[in-house]
Amino acid sequence: MPENVPTTAPAASPSSTALPIAPDRPWLAPLAGYSDLPLRLLCREHGAACCETEMVSAKGLLHISRGTSRLLDTCEADAPLVVQLFGADPGIVAAGADYVLARGFAFFDLNAGCPVSKVVKTGSGAAMMRDPANLAAVTSAMVRRAGEGRVGVKLRLGWTHDEQTFLDAAARLEDAGAAWLTLHPRSAAQGYAGTAHWQALRELKARVRIPVIASGDLFTAEAAVRCLAETGVDGVMFARGALRHPGIFEDFLALLAGREPEPLTGRRIAGFIRRHAALIRDFGQPRKDLLKLRTVIPRFVHGLPGAKEIRARMVKCHGWDMVHELADMLEAVDEAVSAEAQACRGNVAQPDEAS
Repeated sequence: MPENVPTTAPAASPSSTALPIAPDRPWLAPLAGYSDLPLRLLCREHGAACCETEMVSAKGLLHISRGTSRLLDTCEADAPLVVQLFGADPGIVAAGADYVLARGFAFFDLNAGCPVSKVVKTGSGAAMMRDPANLAAVTSAMVRRAGEGRVGVKLRLGWTHDEQTFLDAAARLEDAGAAWLTLHPRSAAQGYAGTAHWQALRELKARVRIPVIASGDLFTAEAAVRCLAETGVDGVMFARGALRHPGIFEDFLALLAGREPEPLTGRRIAGFIRRHAALIRDFGQPRKDLLKLRTVIPRFVHGLPGAKEIRARMVKCHGWDMVHELADMLEAVDEAVSAEAQACRGNVAQPDEAS
């Protein structure tokens, strides 16, 4: 691990103030396999007000797994930070919270939303929506460890669309001491298919007194602004939208302020890539994270001219020099598009000039 990445979280000590939950304070969601320290820092530089770690197994923490422990790597600039735990046993999750608290962290999110098979088969993640009483018991155990105002829960609608338990669960969680709720308004069975049911966000907001954060189908800054207006929630959390575009936070803030966001050009995306690479070198595992970047960059370039060629090259990328070559290619895309636009304008203007 690089020397400048501490194993504790001094910036998130128990004396920290409350988390920023407001319409103009967008969060980065926990993204398994992606929301590591370098990506979190990149998103913070572009307007993320709060970030969550990747999903961390409470049971894995008890076994002191190096892979699990590394999910907690952080630094002073990585604040405020929420640690997302998953697990269905109140005692095990409470013990996992103790381990995290001992490392200096203060804020927790309980995952009751992940629909992935290896998680739900243990009774964790979205499977917890089938038993709201146990979900509340786990949350209560975490609150007793961390203190009031320190624990949130991420929910789904329920196990199936016809078996919606989120309102029952929310009432129980508020009584158990949850400080905020995040709702991804799909069922566990739905996974990430179809559309998110934003109407449920409005229903949840009307049911509880604690803050509600929206997740689900916030792929663009415009969608997030629309979600706020339609549901009345207290804040938004970007997930796949941030993977596609780390500048989505600043675009969202620009729209809220009545400004036009900066265009998503090849040059702007090249800047994301170069900065992400630098953060990986400083705070990540460069050899291992190069492979991860091979899956991230294709998301960044989606829809750009030449994206197919860039994606094909990135899949074969085996060195950091190639990453910067791809960034150069993106900047060249802008120049080519600009030249083509100028040529088109010239061709259109010629008949008028001749007439």
